[in-house]
Amino acid sequence: MSTITLEKPKELSLLETERAISFVKKIFQSKMESYLNLIPISAPLFTSADSGVQDNLNGTEKAVSFKIKSNGNTKYEIVHSLAKWKRTALKRYNAEPGQGIITNMTALRPDEPDLTSHIHSVYVDQWDWEKVIETSDRNLDFLKSTVKLIFQSIKGTAERVNDEFGIPGILPEEISFVHTEDLVKKWPDKTPKEREDLITRSLGAVFIIGIGGELPDGSIHDGRAPDYDDWTSETLEGKRGLNGDIMVWNPILGRAFELSSMGIRVDSSTMLKQLEIRGEKKRAKLDWHKDLLNGNLPQTIGGGIGQSRLAMFILHKKHIGEVHVSEWPEEVLNSCKEMGIELL
Repeated sequence: MSTITLEKPKELSLLETERAISFVKKIFQSKMESYLNLIPISAPLFTSADSGVQDNLNGTEKAVSFKIKSNGNTKYEIVHSLAKWKRTALKRYNAEPGQGIITNMTALRPDEPDLTSHIHSVYVDQWDWEKVIETSDRNLDFLKSTVKLIFQSIKGTAERVNDEFGIPGILPEEISFVHTEDLVKKWPDKTPKEREDLITRSLGAVFIIGIGGELPDGSIHDGRAPDYDDWTSETLEGKRGLNGDIMVWNPILGRAFELSSMGIRVDSSTMLKQLEIRGEKKRAKLDWHKDLLNGNLPQTIGGGIGQSRLAMFILHKKHIGEVHVSEWPEEVLNSCKEMGIELL
């Protein structure tokens, strides 16, 4: 059982909090660039709806869409993430294996169903990163080695924040790894979220492998789009998936806390298989998908890391509205006021 001693952090004013948020973002991005050999680039806020570039998340969320007056009837959508766009960018930049990119992604997700929770918001900000790999890197060991580098970036950022602001870190020395199949076997009567709480509370920080594919009991741990992460490739006997989530135990909220979704991306055969599983074979006719099928896109690994999520966790904040500005239901505003939580 992981034991976390939670010291009372230094109280920060609103201006000090803003400085601390900027500090977290600056230090973490610098470490990611160094550890993973990533170059910061600019990225789009929106893409054309029929390009195939949009990240469809779980397949149920509606994107914010609009038309540009001077550009005919083309419909554009605010991106949900840049999961697929980044592979095209790496192709355009002629990136070699081992080279990658990182960018600041902002999005709007008005279909977010759980705005009364302390960790969800209509406004989304994350680091989207992507790196070219060799075909031989499409394996579990390479995935784990990359996760360890990201965890070092997170832990190192927390240590710098403690030095600068007197806010102690609450992470274990190392991140652990577990497969979704193991979680089902260990806790067959629990929900996926309950399993996340149990394993993360026990280990402190864990990478849950294989999210999106069917489990032995016929369920899935959580939804994943069929055309970016690989969640079907067999890795070990009885286990599948080259993707996953970085989860940490958040003692402030008393629950598992997702910081990142990431994985080795689909190749052409894996994408076709996953599109068929999801009943989305029609997507193969979209421009982006045709590029992948025709071998025009590099093999990559990548993911998204929540900027506000990371700042919220490292700064010991109780609500995501303490680290970014958004709109909240009246009941959330009232409850935060009662608890003495000051939203930005």
